Amino acid sequence: MALTLPAAEWRTRPGLDRLGLALGADDGGARYVGGAVRDTLLGLPVSDIDVATIHAPDEVVRRLQATGIKAIPTGIAHGTITAVTDGTVVEVTTLRRDVTTDGRHAEVAFTDDWRADAARRDFTINALYADMSGGAIHDHFGGTDDLATGRVRFIGDPLQRIAEDHLRILRFFRFLARFGDTPDADGLVACTARANDLMALSRERIADEVRKLLVARDAVGVVRLMVDRGIFRPVLPEIDSAAADRLAGLTGAELAAGVAPDAIRRLAALLTSAQAEGVTARLKLSKAQRKRVALALGRDEAMAPEELGYRIGVEGAVDRLLLGRDVAAATRLSRWERPVFPLTGGALVERGLARGPDVARALRMVEDRWIAEGFPDAARAAAIADAVADQWLRAVSNP
Repeated sequence: MALTLPAAEWRTRPGLDRLGLALGADDGGARYVGGAVRDTLLGLPVSDIDVATIHAPDEVVRRLQATGIKAIPTGIAHGTITAVTDGTVVEVTTLRRDVTTDGRHAEVAFTDDWRADAARRDFTINALYADMSGGAIHDHFGGTDDLATGRVRFIGDPLQRIAEDHLRILRFFRFLARFGDTPDADGLVACTARANDLMALSRERIADEVRKLLVARDAVGVVRLMVDRGIFRPVLPEIDSAAADRLAGLTGAELAAGVAPDAIRRLAALLTSAQAEGVTARLKLSKAQRKRVALALGRDEAMAPEELGYRIGVEGAVDRLLLGRDVAAATRLSRWERPVFPLTGGALVERGLARGPDVARALRMVEDRWIAEGFPDAARAAAIADAVADQWLRAVSNP
């Protein structure tokens, strides 16, 4: 019995029927492909919609424009047009086959051969197509069976597929963490043998894959597997068995606290404070991400959770508490709204202090007392300011 795509919310989005008509989908001119098909078969939500078509990119543009669909040439050299139809955004890509590959980039030629397009994709579960109207599934390499058994399997020879694109090593483990139950033996052997190929990749691409891996369903188990197989060693030797243990502890704390998994927090768990600056710089994380890792791995002197949240921010404090396995405090703080200090330096000037550095120092004293008292209301903050200003003025007048 032929397999068909189940009903799903995304399949009824506005404009998809018009897009299918423009591309001749009912005559085999276009099909849904990739993640939307895979995730729908698994009952998972779908955000991005991709369509594959037999039509050359210029013909795709012509057909879309003739039907009143906006066509944006986002990647036209590689066959990709972004179609915007009634507010729905779809990536439309011409069928391709690889001409040459160097482990990082591929030169492609356009084709009208669906099997050739499927053959250049990495894993069987990513090479599934579905008719745009009836939803009939087209599966050239057994991807539906692999989905059913939780198997992430390369299409063709794993060593050759890795030689074509070294990033497929990390993608193998990311998809294993998200969808897999048991690693495909041939794929695992090939990734282990070619782990040094990761050194040819940009650190940005590595960082992107690692972040996606860390929030996957079985991130802990797969990170342990990668450590055991030496996958990280060429590019992230800091990730070792102790790092995997820390990640396991964090994921347990997140679950107990009811806090959603977060890639940057989990990356922090893999590092020590001594390693953080070097690794986050090597991965070319943003300044905000690097600061967050540093805050998560920082130390504080017996500071109450709310004070910590006020001083470094709720996000950073929750990260630090979860890394420290303080589930109760992290749970409480995750629901806490950081108060706003109700005074400015002008309040102390009004109380007689001269403008300048003394005001800033006195204001910090007021704020410290306000924090110590548990963030009282504005009236109490004003009373604290009165007391500090009086103390400060008496000290100035009686040096």
